[in-house]
Amino acid sequence: MYTLLKQEGNARRGEFETVDGTFQTPAFMNVATSAAIKGGISAHDLMDLKCQIMLSNTYHLHVRPGQNVVRGQGGLKGFTGWNKPTLTDSGGFQVFSLAQLRSIKEEGVTFQSHLDGKKIFMGPEESMQIQSALGSTIAMAFDECVSNPAEYGYAKKSMERTTRWLARCKKEMSRLNGLEDTLNPHQLLFGINQGATFDDLRIQHMKDISELDMDGYAIGGLAVGEETEVMYHIIEQVEPYMPKNKIRYLMGVGTPMNIIEGVYRGVDLFDCVMPSRNARHGHLFTWSGIVNIGNAKYINDSRPIDEECQCPVCRHYSRAYVRHLLKSGEILGMRLAVMHNLYFYNTLMERIRESLDNGTFDEFRHKYLQLLAQRL
Repeated sequence: MYTLLKQEGNARRGEFETVDGTFQTPAFMNVATSAAIKGGISAHDLMDLKCQIMLSNTYHLHVRPGQNVVRGQGGLKGFTGWNKPTLTDSGGFQVFSLAQLRSIKEEGVTFQSHLDGKKIFMGPEESMQIQSALGSTIAMAFDECVSNPAEYGYAKKSMERTTRWLARCKKEMSRLNGLEDTLNPHQLLFGINQGATFDDLRIQHMKDISELDMDGYAIGGLAVGEETEVMYHIIEQVEPYMPKNKIRYLMGVGTPMNIIEGVYRGVDLFDCVMPSRNARHGHLFTWSGIVNIGNAKYINDSRPIDEECQCPVCRHYSRAYVRHLLKSGEILGMRLAVMHNLYFYNTLMERIRESLDNGTFDEFRHKYLQLLAQRL
């Protein structure tokens, strides 16, 4: 259940109560696609990095090791050791981004596994069944993510089908939650707004899915090829039609700037692989801007990655050492870099929440919007 605690303009300060604990919003979900953060980060590490909620992917866990393996280990909670809230993506985005061959029908989607080419069928019911077996706190509805730019007629048909799929997801989730042996009988379900970059489709779809009274609502199908300003515009168009008493999630976004601007426009929840992916390539976020630790100027730099940061890496290691590890191809280098970036992102959300508590978010936004994006 979402509780709105305070508001500054459209920016919202709230909290979301679940069976696995309450998390404070705005929040960033740390992305553990295959039940682990790439770069050697465990669920126990996340505790030290101020993570509130972990995201794993339905499609990836379905193809390997299989949801029944995870279920047999007690679901994601028992499998990973993470006992706080989890969210599972529906697999819809991966079906449409990874599958080379796919056939979309009203029943669902037939496609080939990106691992071995094996034919797989997934529809709303199958996605809900997999996510129920994973036992996540929050399940995402099965939808079609259309790449941008899209043709209007197709985007409209896809949007309408996604609405019908959402109704099927809700019905199946209700059935699964009522079974005696369900891992998490309190599993929540979020609907996903689609409609490509067409204002009228986005607004109509948000109106349609809000009538289904979901536990939360996501804006999907953005950050997939359109300009950043187009993404911001779509959020602004959709926001007035999103229920005020439900949590709002902007899927797959993004940079610190994207997050600050998303919060400014009324978003509560974010996820992105960027902090971990960039870290593995030596691109590190700091409160003064972006550091490319591979640059030669850091070879003898004894300072921490960020002198303002209190993460385990900045407390114990120098830029010179982290640079050396990454240049040497040492796994520890990736691990330390990812730890720093995740801590930075979770601290960013913490500071955003503090500014909203204090009524100074607008000041925070103007101070950090460009600062965090500059390259040092």
